[in-house]
Amino acid sequence: LDKHLRKKMNLKPIMRMNGNFARKLMSKETVEAICELIHSEERQVALKELMDLYLKMKPVWRSSCPAKECPELLCQYSYHSQRFAELLSTKFKYRYEGKITNYFHKTLAHVPEIIERDGSIGAWASEGNESGN
Repeated sequence: LDKHLRKKMNLKPIMRMNGNFARKLMSKETVEAICELIHSEERQVALKELMDLYLKMKPVWRSSCPAKECPELLCQYSYHSQRFAELLSTKFKYRYEGKITNYFHKTLAHVPEIIERDGSIGAWASEGNESGN
């Protein structure tokens, strides 16, 4: 995978991922490159859908006021987050064993209540960039 990403995406994987590397990695282009290595068409479709959902949800949790800055994505957020969690637990269950990380749980489950209070997820989670990334 490292060699493939280096060649296709000009990515240089490193042991400790910084924010810029993570942002470049989480893109549709990278998913296309990774899908070339996945033999199962079902898994390719699931991975592409996961990334599509991720990219639709990301502006909501990166925004300082989602109700004003991205209201349409905010309305769709609950559906997208439920579908995202469903895909993880069904198509990638070997990896998550029915559990997701605490940061991810905060992002998927609590965004609507945070937004009602006009706050950003980063501020609410007290994790700075960690919750945004």
